Amino acid sequence: MTFLLLAVSFVLIVAGAALFTNSVEWLGHRMNLGQSAVGSLLAAVGTALPESTIPIVAVLAGAEGEDVAIGAIVGAPFMLATVAMLLVATSALVFRERREQGRNIEVPRKPVRRDFAFFLPSFAAGLLLGQFDAKALHVAGAAVLVAVYALYVRRTVLGGGDSEIEQELRPLTFDTSKGDPPNTFQIVAQVVVALALIIGGAELFVEELTKVAEETGVSTLVLALIIAPLATELPEKLNSVIWMRRGKDMLAIGNITGAMAFQATIPVALGLVVTDWQLDRYATAAGVLGLAGGGLALWRLEQGRMGGPAALAWASMFLALVVFVALG
Repeated sequence: MTFLLLAVSFVLIVAGAALFTNSVEWLGHRMNLGQSAVGSLLAAVGTALPESTIPIVAVLAGAEGEDVAIGAIVGAPFMLATVAMLLVATSALVFRERREQGRNIEVPRKPVRRDFAFFLPSFAAGLLLGQFDAKALHVAGAAVLVAVYALYVRRTVLGGGDSEIEQELRPLTFDTSKGDPPNTFQIVAQVVVALALIIGGAELFVEELTKVAEETGVSTLVLALIIAPLATELPEKLNSVIWMRRGKDMLAIGNITGAMAFQATIPVALGLVVTDWQLDRYATAAGVLGLAGGGLALWRLEQGRMGGPAALAWASMFLALVVFVALG
């Protein structure tokens, strides 16, 4: 029954991702936002909801939930900077024949640099604060991270690029009359339904994976750092694969890098305030590898092409953490 529910949860996430990518493009178009803002804000924050709820639920469970909360908070950026980038690189290769740009990744350099300029220092600061047992310092750091994300939102909206979606928009799934543009209610309704499917599917996925972990004797740390983030990051990964297949690189990349900027600030700020935020060697290793993966992604995106060596490096980073945690 557990594996059947895992399959059901995956179907829900895939269906939700397909609806979400379609509706969020229309929502950004209706709000007169550029592709950078649509991908980095609307798509990124919307699909980050599943993994953002895990730390809150874990903390509410009591002191024993702090390890789960910290692991989930640190694990999410790690997954985005390794597995998500690996999937983007693989998608560019697999779909190269149907993409006008082939293997190349065509994204404006300015929004990419902006996202990583917020992600890398913010996540590094969060990891550094995790080495000190000083609550006052943690609270001050949390306030700074919230202010940093507010600044990120402002700069993203102001620098969102061309307000028109460059590629032709596909008909909205919830639009019953395909001959004219959908109304606002139809767009919002599809966004809400898509998010409900994504969040519900992700929560079911984690719940069933927890049962598998308990039955097989897998530690809570492995679940928190690797399994739970891997499951809850599926929305970002699937949305980006869909957009990469359609050649919409700015939406695909912005969806991931925008989520990285969000995960490195708001959830980390939450962890600093509501947990003791003492990072052990496993959480620290995940954070350092996440920074390395992010730095590699910035370099390759600056070059406009990811390639096999970079994909291999991201895969190696992920496997290195799995082996390190498993052996420990």
